[in-house]
Amino acid sequence: MPLPDGESLPGEIFEESAVLTVSDLSRMFAVDERHIVELVEEGVLSVIEVHTTEWRFSGAALRRVRIALRLERDLGINLPGVALALELLEELAQLRRERKVERS
Repeated sequence: MPLPDGESLPGEIFEESAVLTVSDLSRMFAVDERHIVELVEEGVLSVIEVHTTEWRFSGAALRRVRIALRLERDLGINLPGVALALELLEELAQLRRERKVERS
């Protein structure tokens, strides 16, 4: 639904090159920092660097956290299941990209 009188919604665009911390992700998704740590421990998220004992994540982590939390909350999938589901979703996307290239 368009906004009246050309109004726009405030927001930020994150690039994949953005660098985020555990507290950034925790705040953005309104989850406890411990839950972000659990996502890392389960292999859902990958740390791109450790900066003075603080983990750093790429902007791509935003998408993974969003999907992971939806799988947990909406479908009731546990963390090992979330990790597997994300892996399968990424594999499916890769196969679709390859198939698209073959058709071109």
